[in-house]
Amino acid sequence: MYALVTGASSGIGLQYAHRLAEHYKYDLVLVSNQEKEIKETADDITAKYGVKAVPLYMDLAAEDAPQKLFDFCKDNGYEIEVLINNAGVFFFNDLVNTAEKRVNLMLHLHVCTVVNMTRLFGGAMKERGHGRILNMSSMSAWMAMPGIQCYNASKAFILNFSKSMWYELKPFGVTVTAITPGAIDTGLYGLAPNLRKLAVALHVSMPPAKLVRKALKAMFKGKKKAMPGVLNHLFVPMIEHLPDWVVFMAMKRIDCFKK
Repeated sequence: MYALVTGASSGIGLQYAHRLAEHYKYDLVLVSNQEKEIKETADDITAKYGVKAVPLYMDLAAEDAPQKLFDFCKDNGYEIEVLINNAGVFFFNDLVNTAEKRVNLMLHLHVCTVVNMTRLFGGAMKERGHGRILNMSSMSAWMAMPGIQCYNASKAFILNFSKSMWYELKPFGVTVTAITPGAIDTGLYGLAPNLRKLAVALHVSMPPAKLVRKALKAMFKGKKKAMPGVLNHLFVPMIEHLPDWVVFMAMKRIDCFKK
């Protein structure tokens, strides 16, 4: 049995790969759009844990990527027991000032790719009568926040899509879990190293290894969704009902910072 991890060459995906190999002893199919890094990751994991790790360089934002990936696994006899839909992108910008290509890349990767990966691999799991799927959403799914309008909307889609799929597949022995973390200490947000350290120290940001431990635990328990971090549960009701004047004030402060 194999676990498939997308976006596995860095950040959270890299932690998923190591945890699944070390703690759960899965052989792995590791996918990334970073060719050199994904091969190095696979070699490192095989050397450390003695499992098989198959590196695959692929642009998952391409329209035919999910089908190509599914066919690759099928043709090579890699039976996927665990699917981790982790690959994602982030940008902060006003929508009207963002290039169409950049917007479409995010929406395709977060929406179309996640849906079709779940459809294809979930279908195979359903036929076998067992399997686990983990889709990475975000606490921003509850936020109506300028600058990340496509990111938070796509993460809200992933959350609701995953919950719906849990109901569709659970009767057949397959579970779909949405993980909705707050800020995670990776390079995704482009913060300076000193700010990243401060955010972790203040518990505003969570180390990726800690997130992954909690996320996989929730997935193997078959939960519909999980939000790692006690503080996040306190923040959601607040950010979901922020007064308009607070949002506009935040916009002004962000604009000043950008200048």
